[in-house]
Amino acid sequence: MLARIYQPARNAMTSGQAKTKNWVLEFSPQEPRQIDPLMGWTSSSDMNSQIRLMFDSKDAAVDYASSNGIPYTIVDPKNRKQNVRSGGYGDNFATNRRAVWTH
Repeated sequence: MLARIYQPARNAMTSGQAKTKNWVLEFSPQEPRQIDPLMGWTSSSDMNSQIRLMFDSKDAAVDYASSNGIPYTIVDPKNRKQNVRSGGYGDNFATNRRAVWTH
């Protein structure tokens, strides 16, 4: 029952940073998922794959795993430089726009 401790990446569909500050402890799947022949749904009898614990820091997640005897691996995040446009969204509605409103 190996656990993975990581910091989730931001959602690719938004520019927000919500839910990326916490650290997550997830268990690796013990067995592959099976496809139900009648409905086509995927299922698994591994209950630990449903557990996802959130922590405020990496140290808190490591302390929890070590105090409960859970073997773990840590995946460090790959930090990226934030791309912040000058003006941002509010610039679309500025009254002193040089270009004509197109849409």
